Formats: sequence, structure tokens, C-alpha cells
Amino acid sequence: MIALVRLRLAGFVRTGRALAPVLTGLLALGILYGGGGAGRPAEVYGVSAVVIFPVLAWQTKILLDVEPDVQRRLARVVVGPARERAAGLLAALVAGLAVVLVALAMPWPLGAVSLAGGPAGRPALVGVALGVWAHLLALPAAVALGALASRPITRSAGYGAAVLAVGVVGVVVCGLSDSVVPWLVPPVMATARAVTAPVTPGAGLLLTGWAALWVAVALAGYAWGRRTRA
Repeated sequence: MIALVRLRLAGFVRTGRALAPVLTGLLALGILYGGGGAGRPAEVYGVSAVVIFPVLAWQTKILLDVEPDVQRRLARVVVGPARERAAGLLAALVAGLAVVLVALAMPWPLGAVSLAGGPAGRPALVGVALGVWAHLLALPAAVALGALASRPITRSAGYGAAVLAVGVVGVVVCGLSDSVVPWLVPPVMATARAVTAPVTPGAGLLLTGWAALWVAVALAGYAWGRRTRA
């Protein structure tokens, strides 16, 4: 399975498909970090997690779309359906983690982070840790959304783009509005808001459990879709 992960990452990079989401992410983060003054780490990273969420989901969709259908079917025969699906998701996680690391490092040379104390004198290091946590919650959710929008599920570029757009818009709308059910989407916006204030252990566990449950349901839907469309 590791060889299959490496194969998919190599195909994603060598075909040049990785450039579009990476450049889009760098542009978005450059505008975000370079257009204003310095902010506290948790606030900066909370916004960053929201900004790169659609980039990570789009990147996942592209990575899973690169492999030809015939090659994907051969991989299912060689390693089995479950491992074939897992290899694609793992490759997407690795690629997404690289983007997350860039997002975490980028604000420092641009002077977008202030080390001044946060809410209630919260140490800057705690703010950084909360920002990293926000990104780590957003990454699996973005991978799951990108997987649901991928060609093996939607069978069409138009349907895939629609699923991706609806998912991203839903994250923003449900995260900002109290009139809709927030549990329909991963807690990307909720986490970004939470890290700007002191986060209690209970709130942290709730957001983590919420994200894990959403990802589990989304990946179950992805596995079901792959089985029915094999």
C-alpha cells in the first residue's frame, strides 16, 4: 500500500496537477498575511485554517482524479478495495499536511504574528498550539470533502465541482449562521472562533469529537460510493 501511496503522490506532482492548488493557497495566504498588521497566533492561525480548507479539499479532489480509471481498477485487484481507497486518502493527507506546514510557517517571515499575550494573558505558545490544532481538525475534514467530490464518486467534473462548492459554502454559511444546523458541516468556522478566546477542555473535546464524527460519516459515504460505483 505504501508503494501505491508513493505512486499517487508522484503522479500528482509530476503531472503538474499540484501547482494549481499550491499556488492558489500561497496567493490566498500571502494576501491574508501580507495585507494587514500582526495578530495573535491563535487568531492568525484560526483564519488560516478557514482559508486553506477549500484549497485542501480541492487538492484532494485533483489528486484522486489524476489516476486513470483503468489503473485504479487494477490497483483494487492487486491490493484490495479497502487498501486501494485507503492509499488514496493517505496520499491526500500527506499532500495536505505539506500545505498545512507551509500555512503554519508562512506568517512568521511576513511579520503577521505578534507574540504579545492573548486573552487573559494567554502565552503565545498556547496560541500557536491552538492554531496547529485548528489546522489538524480542518485537514481530515477537507480530505473527506475532496474525496466525496472526486471523479470516482461523482463521475463528472461538473458534479464534482458542485459537491466541492456546496461543501465549502456550507462550511461558511453553517459556521456563521445560527438559523441552520451546524452539525451538517465540520467545525472549521467554529474552531476558528473558539481559538480567539480561552478554550476549555470540554469545548476542545467537543470540537474534536464533532470533527472526528463528521469525517467518519463522510468517509463512510465515500466507501459506500466507491463500492456501488466500482
